[in-house]
Amino acid sequence: MAHPVDVHVGKRIRHRRWLIGKTQQQLAEQVGIKFQQIQKYETGANRVSASRLWDISDALDVQVSFFFEGLEEEGKASGKSAVPDDLMGDKEALDLVRSYYAIPENQRRRLFELARVLSDAA
Repeated sequence: MAHPVDVHVGKRIRHRRWLIGKTQQQLAEQVGIKFQQIQKYETGANRVSASRLWDISDALDVQVSFFFEGLEEEGKASGKSAVPDDLMGDKEALDLVRSYYAIPENQRRRLFELARVLSDAA
């Protein structure tokens, strides 16, 4: 059984990779490993060493701390939410986020405000 921290770090690797539109193969080539290893990291099946996590953070252009963000909240989550537990594992949600960030900033802000009004009205 995978350790919850390894699973969390793997989800964060997958999340960031999807957000920037990088494939497992592309990430693996940048880090110097096979894409199957990236798959194992992303599922938490294999633990990511500190030096490998450093290389992955460089390839994904984030700080190493990015991979641990939300870990405390995940452990404390007890109530049900309208948001799925593995939001960043949902391809549709990731496509939506990627499309959102492709919109020019001034239009993106207006879209965000519209979404907020619509969700409050629901």
